[in-house]
Amino acid sequence: MARRYRSALAEPAPVRWLLIAVTLSFLGVFLLLPLITVFAQALVQGLATYARALTDDDTLASIRLTLLTAAIAVPLNTLFGVAAAWAIAKFEFRGKNLLTTLIDLPFSVSPVISGMVFVLLFGSRGWFGPWLSEHDIKIVFALPGIVLATTFVTFPFVARELIPLMQAQGTDEEQAAMTLGAGGLRTFWHVTMPNIRWGLFYGVLLCNARAMGEFGAVSVVSGHIRGMTNTMPLQVEALYSDPGEYSAAFAVSSLLALLGFVTLMLKNFLEWRHGDELTALRGH
Repeated sequence: MARRYRSALAEPAPVRWLLIAVTLSFLGVFLLLPLITVFAQALVQGLATYARALTDDDTLASIRLTLLTAAIAVPLNTLFGVAAAWAIAKFEFRGKNLLTTLIDLPFSVSPVISGMVFVLLFGSRGWFGPWLSEHDIKIVFALPGIVLATTFVTFPFVARELIPLMQAQGTDEEQAAMTLGAGGLRTFWHVTMPNIRWGLFYGVLLCNARAMGEFGAVSVVSGHIRGMTNTMPLQVEALYSDPGEYSAAFAVSSLLALLGFVTLMLKNFLEWRHGDELTALRGH
């Protein structure tokens, strides 16, 4: 039986090499070649031009705005994700399936559409536009609108990583802690959090990567004001549209690529050090 099982899985050498060649070719054409092109074009005019492009005032403003947006949106999504995962995995209540479905909503809605929703709500002609104008409150074409759009498109990431992990762990440990006299908050910090910390970090990592690279929703609500409401992806588009800033566009793109590379390395480190927990996270 074992021999027949191994023979069923064993492919002839030409088939294996063909599959490997197809896989490597696909990765080379659609992943490595674009990345090499980005860095080559970024450095084509030399390191001095590359450094000057990254230290331009508008580019520095876009970097600060991107980091600030991520610094606000990611903690908000972390709080929401932990609370939603705790509620869904540990309790039974009416509307649980609806809540789970709503968490997945940003995955099924185009980011551009979500940006348009915020414009319809908070724009000058939106539902709340007149009231906001009367009180001199700016949402759209300002930082609050960018944060709202980024938070919306990224809020499923933490919750979706934690829900299956918490469901797989069950509630036995929490119930035992409460039986021994621990309160809800103490149980969470000393029992639940140690069990989910690496899954939580994994979700935060993915959420942060998406927040810094978000383009569609932010593009709609930002107004594309250089030095004010352009995040790094929008700054790349603005520079690329200017014939004289072609190399600068690739320089900023290379910085985004480096951020993605760091995210990938951290992701692989987590999978290497905590593979069992992350496997359970994905497998349930």
